[in-house]
Amino acid sequence: MLDLHMHSTFSDGSLKPAELAQVARQTGIKAVALTDHDTTDGTALFGEACRSEGLVGLAGVEISVDAPKGTLHMLGYGMDVSASGLCAMLTTIRAGRSDRNQEILEKINALGLALTWAEVRSLAGEDIVGRPHFAEAMLRRGYIKSRDEAFDRYLGKGKPGYVDRIRFSAEDSIRVIREAGGIAVLAHPSTLDLSRDALRRAVESYAAVGLSGIEVYYPEHTAAQQKQYAALAKGVGLIMTGGSDFHGARVNPGIRMGHGFGELCVPDDLLEPLMAAISKARKGRTADGRQAGGER
Repeated sequence: MLDLHMHSTFSDGSLKPAELAQVARQTGIKAVALTDHDTTDGTALFGEACRSEGLVGLAGVEISVDAPKGTLHMLGYGMDVSASGLCAMLTTIRAGRSDRNQEILEKINALGLALTWAEVRSLAGEDIVGRPHFAEAMLRRGYIKSRDEAFDRYLGKGKPGYVDRIRFSAEDSIRVIREAGGIAVLAHPSTLDLSRDALRRAVESYAAVGLSGIEVYYPEHTAAQQKQYAALAKGVGLIMTGGSDFHGARVNPGIRMGHGFGELCVPDDLLEPLMAAISKARKGRTADGRQAGGER
């Protein structure tokens, strides 16, 4: 069993990188990847913990990407996390997120909900503040009865407390991940909200600029969708990946690492093609005269 999609306290997860590795070993997972939102700051700690726990640990990232419809995220695996282009992109995204957070706070306050930046920031762990932390602060104040209510009434897209943020194009994200010696994988394709034909066209266009894989196995994918995405990956010549999108108790307590809502199981035989693709990407980067590296 693999789990190639999880989050730590360095973005919006509940567990520290070392704690994720410990849970993964206890769960019987063979290989794991830390894919925090728009940051790789936890990957060194995660890599060390995975080695201590006897796991294959991959440096990863999940980048929010501009999309004309639905939600588009790009996963990166095996990158050199010190690569200048990758660091510059993630820094820009995080700076935009900081500006956005201040606007969200102003909107929430204008709605008559008294929140302070200090209380929201205190809920964010080591790094990035996001909408889930606003939701948690609102819950603790008693303004809402659940985190879902916070998004349904205030923080979701189109709601009075929503503020959009900086996103790069899919093509730019793929390019930066590849230049860092990693591979780019389309995350949870169901969230793109595209028809079967439109999704195929989108994936083909991304593959033309360097997309390496599709996240086929995901807790919210139905059996029919999983079959569709597997066929799409095979048809376009891409690898398959999968993961639980585990965040812990803060964001989605119903998701279990490695098992999703209970039935998810990412096959071990996906690991070899993934590692081969990463190895090829690193060799290609070295051949271009740049240093390959990063956590394994």
